[in-house]
Amino acid sequence: MIGLILAIIIFNVTAFTINNRLTINQIVHIWTFTIALQVLVDLYIDGKYQGYWYFNKTTEWRDFPTLTILIPPVNMIFLNEYPFGRSFTKRMVYIFCWVIVITLYEAVTLFPEPWGYFHHGWWNLWYSFLVNPFLLVIVLFYYKWICKIEK
Repeated sequence: MIGLILAIIIFNVTAFTINNRLTINQIVHIWTFTIALQVLVDLYIDGKYQGYWYFNKTTEWRDFPTLTILIPPVNMIFLNEYPFGRSFTKRMVYIFCWVIVITLYEAVTLFPEPWGYFHHGWWNLWYSFLVNPFLLVIVLFYYKWICKIEK
């Protein structure tokens, strides 16, 4: 639980400190979308197929922060620093670097408690490495859509 609390504090402080792109409306949209997407993905991979889980295989109240306040600030940081208007190659390198960092962070969350809180069933880091680029692109497209409808 210590690792989770530290990550929540670090991610949120960083996200709100460096934010110079996202409006309050966009932050609310990204935050809500991230929670919805994560709960939907976890419902199947965690709940139905037990590919991975937080803390224990059963759903508990202490899972709530992982679903609501851990990942949204990471997506804020990703979007705030995303190289819009740069070459396709630079954008792909940016996403690839994020995938590496996210996968390494997931590896750290697999440490035993109190530092770790995440557990793999049949899921493994390679699956995350392959799925994370798609999740980041989904968040990116959602952000672009929000920007479009704001105009």
